[in-house]
Amino acid sequence: MEPMQPVVESKVPRTLDEALALLARREAELAALRTAQQEWVHAVSHDLRAPLRHLLAFNPLIAELLQSPGPGVEDLEEARSFLQTMDQSAQRMAAMFEGLLQLARAQRHVLQPQPVDLSGLLGSLRQRLQAGTQGRRIEWCLPAAAPKLQADPHLLELALDAALTNAVKFTRAMPLARIQVDVQRDGQGGCSISVTDNGVGFEQARSGKLFGVFQRMHREAEFEGLGIGLALVRDVCRRHGGEAELQAQLNAGCQLQMHLPTCLP
Repeated sequence: MEPMQPVVESKVPRTLDEALALLARREAELAALRTAQQEWVHAVSHDLRAPLRHLLAFNPLIAELLQSPGPGVEDLEEARSFLQTMDQSAQRMAAMFEGLLQLARAQRHVLQPQPVDLSGLLGSLRQRLQAGTQGRRIEWCLPAAAPKLQADPHLLELALDAALTNAVKFTRAMPLARIQVDVQRDGQGGCSISVTDNGVGFEQARSGKLFGVFQRMHREAEFEGLGIGLALVRDVCRRHGGEAELQAQLNAGCQLQMHLPTCLP
């Protein structure tokens, strides 16, 4: 994995306060890098082992079943079942590698902060997601007017797309899904983007782990996905010098907050 590109400062610090603030940002960025590297090591050494174990374990069992001169019908059925499990494991491993590559591409992307029209971006994302939810009733509550952000437009779009995609997915069982986006200034030059839904939610005590790579709260049979979206959201926020947080209740929805430090006047 290639290291994340550091945030490029627009000017050299001229005062002690500016230098201390720059040092604090650099220390926070290094801490984020160390955390990301540790999670990558865990994902590769732990999470990818599960599908690999299936591939390695079932291969000799199939060989044993088929080594007999005339394998019976039951042996063939069992071998076919093993092959199906191996195929599913191989597909899952391929998807996990693709997820890691998606994270790596976002982390390698050189940060290019510029003014971003948040209202326009949210509108285009809603239109794109709405096109894939035919037959569902979704009430979208987007801000009528939102401030512009000083952010990397590509990374911000990736993060917001992941956040809204999760909201659409986890409200699937609701007769009327409600997805609300709020933007509030924080009084310190930054802002908070909140994505709130009325979906299945989860136990708040377990929220911290969900920002990790391949971390999931629900079974894959219930909701598709690998557990990459929230890790991407957090990485994007941290690369901008911000942070991401989750608030939820089981069967009572979820709120994802993205804190970004630069909000234009």
